[in-house]
Amino acid sequence: MLLKSIISQHQQALLALKAHISYDHTNLFARNWTSSTSVCIWIGITCDVNSHRVIGLNISSFNLQGTITPQLGNLSSLQTLDLSHNKLSGNIPSSIFNMHTLKLLDFSDNQLFGSLSSFIFNMSSMTTIDLSINRLSGELPANICKIPSTLSKCKQLEELNLGFNNLSGAIPKEIGNLTKLKEIISTITNSTVCEIPREIGNLPYLARLALATNNLVGVVPVTIFNMSALKEISLLNNSLSGSLPSRIDLSLPNVETLNLGINSFSGTIPSSITNSSKLSDLELGENLFSGFIPNTIGNLRNLEFGNIADNYLTSSTPELSFLSSLTNCKKLKVLIVTGNPLDGILPKSIGNFSLSLETILMANCSISGNIPQVVGNLSNLLVLELGGNNLTGPIPVTFSQLQTLQAFDLTRNKLAGPITDELCHLARLHSLVLQGNKFSGSIPSCLGNLTSVRVLYLGLNIFTSVLSSTIWNLKDILFIDVSSNFLDGPLSLDIGNLKVVIGLDFSRNNLSGDIPITIGEGEIPRGGPFANLTAKSFMGNELLCGLPDLQVSPCKPNKPNTHKKSRKMLLLVIVLPLSTALIVVVTLTLKWKLIKCWKSRTGPSNDGINSPQAIRRFSYHELLRATDRFSENNLIGIGNGMEVAVKVFHQQYERALKSFEDECEVRKRIRHRNLVKIISSSLEYLHFGHSIPIIHCDLKPSNVLLDEDMVAHISDFGIAKLLSGEDQLSKQTQTLATIGYMAPEYGTKGRVSTRGDVCSFGIISGGKETRSMTVGETCTPVRESKYEVHPATTTIMEHPLPRVGEVMDVDRGKARIQGKPIK
Repeated sequence: MLLKSIISQHQQALLALKAHISYDHTNLFARNWTSSTSVCIWIGITCDVNSHRVIGLNISSFNLQGTITPQLGNLSSLQTLDLSHNKLSGNIPSSIFNMHTLKLLDFSDNQLFGSLSSFIFNMSSMTTIDLSINRLSGELPANICKIPSTLSKCKQLEELNLGFNNLSGAIPKEIGNLTKLKEIISTITNSTVCEIPREIGNLPYLARLALATNNLVGVVPVTIFNMSALKEISLLNNSLSGSLPSRIDLSLPNVETLNLGINSFSGTIPSSITNSSKLSDLELGENLFSGFIPNTIGNLRNLEFGNIADNYLTSSTPELSFLSSLTNCKKLKVLIVTGNPLDGILPKSIGNFSLSLETILMANCSISGNIPQVVGNLSNLLVLELGGNNLTGPIPVTFSQLQTLQAFDLTRNKLAGPITDELCHLARLHSLVLQGNKFSGSIPSCLGNLTSVRVLYLGLNIFTSVLSSTIWNLKDILFIDVSSNFLDGPLSLDIGNLKVVIGLDFSRNNLSGDIPITIGEGEIPRGGPFANLTAKSFMGNELLCGLPDLQVSPCKPNKPNTHKKSRKMLLLVIVLPLSTALIVVVTLTLKWKLIKCWKSRTGPSNDGINSPQAIRRFSYHELLRATDRFSENNLIGIGNGMEVAVKVFHQQYERALKSFEDECEVRKRIRHRNLVKIISSSLEYLHFGHSIPIIHCDLKPSNVLLDEDMVAHISDFGIAKLLSGEDQLSKQTQTLATIGYMAPEYGTKGRVSTRGDVCSFGIISGGKETRSMTVGETCTPVRESKYEVHPATTTIMEHPLPRVGEVMDVDRGKARIQGKPIK
């Protein structure tokens, strides 16, 4: 009896949780968690094989909304509680902490708020606590998992994850008592300035220490660098200082990730770090490190990500020998050295980098000399950034071999010569940044073939000639900058093809003529995006005209041309009458066809839909103007975050659009208290409640909806017909309804009428009274001559008809006699 009582208590606790769920988009719990079934077969529930007690509750990633019920604390045998990756809100009930058998508690990635209770850290059986990505606040308790003299608490805790919350206060030194702890994750959590307690170094099994973005200050305790079990140290984005231990390889022999970026660490990078053979991720960027980059760094054979950017590091040789050493790292994917005063040249050995290398960032490193031709060997390179150096010479022709290159930045160097057509072979190029060099000649017209380009910066060079019109083929480009060159001639009208462009800079050139009418009216426009521009945007273009505030020449009034004027008048005299007559004829013809189409109820032509010319692409600025800068006054509606059902047209446009138009036409004409928008109305009202009768044409059980009061609503007017004009009694159609529920004349002759709906209603009623399914689509008709005889009809003809009492539903008859409600 006691066991049965406990199981019942568990069921009531889970049903209480179900009641606290306000939104379940799958309706899974409403259908599955029912009192009539055993909890052990409910979704997300695990029971003990022998006692049948609930020991596991895992309903993660169901997108649930609601709160956590306090009655969950009644699950006295629970070992695993996982409600992660939902949208649960509210406080964590204190009753949760009564679960003395709980080992895993995961409430991560929800919207829980409130203070962090100290009781949660005094559950002796707990091995994993994950409360990350919530809105929890408060301080970590000073007595976190305190070990009293008689009873140790949290002695089994192995993982503590409090990341992405709003916690405050210092990290309690008592955390050092959690001797079995393997992971501490507290990323982007703390709003209080504090230090790392040295007691963390007392955790012999700690493998992961992640304290990024926590307002940590001071020196990292030496004990942290003496934890031999550590595989990951992430102290990114704090204000920590100090230096790295000289024998870091011995103190951290198993480290795989060392992330100390965005701090104030100083001193040299110890050469012993290159003996850490398991190191795959080394991030020391944005610190105060100085001295030589170890030439033995290539000993890190497992290195995949190396970032030493924005320090004060140099090379021991002018040939940047550390780069030659790194060619031994065959797994290296990303190398970031930006912002260090290397003051050397790129060695030819750079061409020996592994084909796994995808990113090289070496901007602002005072690198001089030519770019080696062997760079073309890096065939899998995605990003190459060498801007802000002192590189000279031309761009190597071998760059055409970098077929996967997506971003190429050589800005602010001393590179010279023409841009050859070799760059036009980089079919995947997204960003080409060459500004601030001494490139000359004309801008290659083949750049217009790089349709993947979104950013094109060619300013501050010595380009001459006319800007090729093929540039305007880049219809998806976002930024174009060709400023401060020696380009001349007019801008092509094709510039209007750039519908999504955000920034255009043609300043400081020798361009002439009017601004193309495709983006203006000849003079510099006054409105739109030009309203906020200043004279700086048009400097160096003396032949442009506009307002005095823009410091350009005033626009001259257009002089009338008498020859052109007389010719225009002649055209008006001849063309205007002919055009008027043609318009009248076309209008009458179209009107006649529209009337004919309306009467025949045929679907509209879809040529406009299938034709690419019918799809107009609006630019961002057009949408900006049309919506008054996306003003809320023009907002049609906004969602509430819940999922909605969307009617999708099938590829057979004609029938799909015709079906949708029919539904809209029916919806527009009927007004009834049992009407659910577009899809539901009462059958009698359809036939007699309006001047134009409406035939449903597909009445069947699946199209009859029942609301919470068991009131029937008719749905799905996809093939409904309107009886108007000459169609007062019936109408011809080629649309077939559901076999088994349509009237005989509908199936054999294609004639539909209100009587056909009545026939379908009778079939549904008969099925309800006899509790039997009507013959459906799965039955195969028996074909005799040109007529189709349904198997059901054949059966009736071969056997005598049963009596009424033999086919009626007995339960329904008894219910009527006893006056009970009929289900």
